[in-house]
Amino acid sequence: MVALIDTHTHLFAEEFDEDRELAIIRATEAGVTRLFMPNIDDTSVEAMLALCNSHDGCYPMIGFHPTSVDENWKERLGTVEKWLRSEQVFYGIGEVGMDLYWDKTFKKEQMEVLDIQVKWALEYDLPLIIHCREAYPELLEVLEPYRKTSLTGIFHSFTGTIEDAHKLMEYSGFMFGINGVVTFKKSILPEVLKSVPLKRLVLETDSPYLAPVPYRGKRNESAYLVKVAEKLSEVYDVSLSEIGRVTSENALKVFKNAENSFLSLLILGV
Repeated sequence: MVALIDTHTHLFAEEFDEDRELAIIRATEAGVTRLFMPNIDDTSVEAMLALCNSHDGCYPMIGFHPTSVDENWKERLGTVEKWLRSEQVFYGIGEVGMDLYWDKTFKKEQMEVLDIQVKWALEYDLPLIIHCREAYPELLEVLEPYRKTSLTGIFHSFTGTIEDAHKLMEYSGFMFGINGVVTFKKSILPEVLKSVPLKRLVLETDSPYLAPVPYRGKRNESAYLVKVAEKLSEVYDVSLSEIGRVTSENALKVFKNAENSFLSLLILGV
């Protein structure tokens, strides 16, 4: 069995209320041994922590998603910041970013919220988990002042063009999060990834969303990460075990404060 790491899963979401424990068991049986869970906003922190603090191999992150930015964003972001500055251990700042697909009303505010959270990532030396949809110019505008800093992270759910990939690769401390989209019949991602070295990729599901083929259209879960790894094995023409090894090492580079757990994982080969 190949050991895999899901760097982005929302198993604490209500979609798993009926079978959350079974979903975790299925993930383990599929070889997915570590689950990184990005927060959504001020309303989701407690559910995420309840799950992560009661299961080994679950790593919580803290952040405020761009689609949650509204007229009350300052108060809501303040609640998230209180969690960040509490005694709770977090492994990343996320899920953050820009999303202008649904609504452009709060574009300026989204950019401000992202900038604040970039500063958090630098202050705490934590990776930044970035969501971007229909907003690459705005995202890059916010990130540009930090190009030469120690900022690291993941461009979550990357589905951009070759040009987008080249621009994002200039941020050498960042990996590309690849999920079920790479398995979709009409996806351009397999072709785009020919320009992205395997050493820049990590695996993710974004469950309960974006289930890979043959589960597309159903609720996604971490056990399905195997299908993403299998597709990448085809794209890069390497073994499935090599995909698991390289992407796990890449995840280790990103999540530095989970290093001890990862080293045990890699040494034991589980």
